[in-house]
Amino acid sequence: MPIINNPSHRLSLDNITRAATCIDPIFLNSPQFECEPLSAALGVTSLQLKVETNNPLRSFKGRGADFFMHENAERLAGRTLVCATAGNWGQAVAYVCRARQRPVVVYSATTANPLKLERMQAMGAEVRLYSDDFDTAKEHAKRFCENSDAYFVEDGCDASIAEGAGTIGRELLAAPPFDTVLVPLGNGALLTGVGRWIKAHAPHVHVIGICAEGADAMAASRHKGRVVNRGVANTIADGIAVRLPVPEAVADMRGTVDDVLLVSEHAIARAMRLVFTHAGLVVEPAGVVGVAAVLEHPALRTERLATVLCGSNLTSAQVAQWLT
Repeated sequence: MPIINNPSHRLSLDNITRAATCIDPIFLNSPQFECEPLSAALGVTSLQLKVETNNPLRSFKGRGADFFMHENAERLAGRTLVCATAGNWGQAVAYVCRARQRPVVVYSATTANPLKLERMQAMGAEVRLYSDDFDTAKEHAKRFCENSDAYFVEDGCDASIAEGAGTIGRELLAAPPFDTVLVPLGNGALLTGVGRWIKAHAPHVHVIGICAEGADAMAASRHKGRVVNRGVANTIADGIAVRLPVPEAVADMRGTVDDVLLVSEHAIARAMRLVFTHAGLVVEPAGVVGVAAVLEHPALRTERLATVLCGSNLTSAQVAQWLT
């Protein structure tokens, strides 16, 4: 299949290729396999799992954070980095900053996963909590940077973050073929990075983003072609609980994403148990929404599917609540 390039797209295929050579190898070449017991339980033709949890961060976010730092370390020398996070992005930024002996300040909501907050602090980040809402915490982070020399690293905004995540799409296509890939959709870097690579190299593959019903701002934005602010996000899937989308990420979905589907809280919780029971994997709510989509959208079951399990940071209380 010839490569179908879109030179006007913000995300560079050359950068995704280069990212695969310079990202810390600990984040690359994650396991990918068909889980036959899970496929049988779901009643699907086949389901390949891309497991992005076997690394020090237990999530895919290290790819984008590491490539961002590789691309911008010299330009941002001497400046404090600042980010806002539900947890996994903050861990990734803290990890790559510690490796480079750089200061980092992380803004998060008071309701953030305590395990994720603890890990960010353990890696040397200064953690500041504001409000019970992620986007409000992000607004505080931006204001802090406007009034200082600090630099705000926004997940979904800087192209290099999505290009780093795009290495997952590159690895996906190196495995047995599939018809549709189901990708969790939060701030958008994972979906747009994966979609950019796959649509260029295998345009027949359907790229579908998955949002929680209670946090559908990105889905609405994609369908309307503009940013839609929902005002509130209410879901157990904190990693994709976006109420105010990043404009750049909304634009990046054009030409890279075929559709965005919604899944219920019930389906998310059931998907977590199925993945744990049949694949032996502990995955957080945002990480299993691709499996939840198979439960709630039966038309998918006749296709050869792939999905990214993109995070596994659960507290012991959450494990007891959702997996037992």
